[in-house]
Amino acid sequence: MPPRRKLSDLDRGRAIGWLQDGVAARQVAQRLAVAPSVIIRLKQRFHATGRVQERQRSGRPRVTTQREDRFIQRQAMQQRMATANNIRQRLQATTNTVVSG
Repeated sequence: MPPRRKLSDLDRGRAIGWLQDGVAARQVAQRLAVAPSVIIRLKQRFHATGRVQERQRSGRPRVTTQREDRFIQRQAMQQRMATANNIRQRLQATTNTVVSG
């Protein structure tokens, strides 16, 4: 199964424009290389909300920044035998970021 392709806001806007111009959902899907169901759901969402942006997703907020994530990765690569707890302690000592252990 090929990886899913996320539509950018620009592509979503194009899709809605094409649909409003009378282009079939299947043709729009082919132009954007996505499944027709993606375009149909986009059309339904646009008619219901008037927006093409994806809605806010729930989930646990990030604790670490991208820089801290790189630090963790670098530590794991440099010291292959380090435990997660060792890396957590180094992260906390270096950046004062507290993560669960």
